Amino acid sequence: VSTQSTGDKKKPVLKSNVILDVKPWDDETDMKELEKAVRGIEMEGLVWGSSKLVEIGFGIKKLQISTCIVDDLVGLYDLEDNVSALEDFVQSVDIASHNKI
Repeated sequence: VSTQSTGDKKKPVLKSNVILDVKPWDDETDMKELEKAVRGIEMEGLVWGSSKLVEIGFGIKKLQISTCIVDDLVGLYDLEDNVSALEDFVQSVDIASHNKI
């Protein structure tokens, strides 16, 4: 566990592993470009991890991408809003998993 120094005390840095499900508009959405756009989102305390495409039906795949966030620096809803703002690619974003580490 890493720590931040605050005067005399050391406060642990709280982190979370988060998996996002990013759903495209349709089967014609370029998923490579969608992933590139998502990974282009930069926030202090945000580290993108692995990703995979998951079939959801009718030839449409969603991007399932993991990230590690520093809880005090990255607001989960801010991250979700930033991904949703990629309106050319993203229809919706869901938090598939959120685990404190």
